Amino acid sequence: WLKARPSVRATVIPPTVLSDLPCPALPRRRQADAMSHRKFERPRHGSLGFLPRKRTKHHHGKIKSFPKDDASKPPHLTAFMSYKAGMTHIVRDVDRPGSKLHKKEVAEAVSVVEAPPMVVVGFVGYVETPRGLRALTTVWAGHLSEEVKRRF
Repeated sequence: WLKARPSVRATVIPPTVLSDLPCPALPRRRQADAMSHRKFERPRHGSLGFLPRKRTKHHHGKIKSFPKDDASKPPHLTAFMSYKAGMTHIVRDVDRPGSKLHKKEVAEAVSVVEAPPMVVVGFVGYVETPRGLRALTTVWAGHLSEEVKRRF
């Protein structure tokens, strides 16, 4: 509290005298200088879910969910790998009759998604079991390039 009020002079009280003084005689902190909760004084910078902050060991993505399989259709591609490369903004016209923004320009945030070329290197056949799907067999392509072989 001395830093907040430079005109006040500090007096040094010896510890023996300090123990004899009643509690109200001790200097009190001002309410403005009192520290509030820790999360307001110095909040976290970022989520702990993203720790450790370092470069990844595997640079390929993972497909986390697949659509329901329709057995009546022939085998087909059910997922496509893409990566969120960043964000930017666009200015577009709003076409929403009845809205205050109808036929007006608005700026919106958009994601930039990068989809590198995919090469099919094989198929995996699954069989239904009481505990879910199980990989039955894998059929690899007969013409794998050296670049693909190097990655496996």
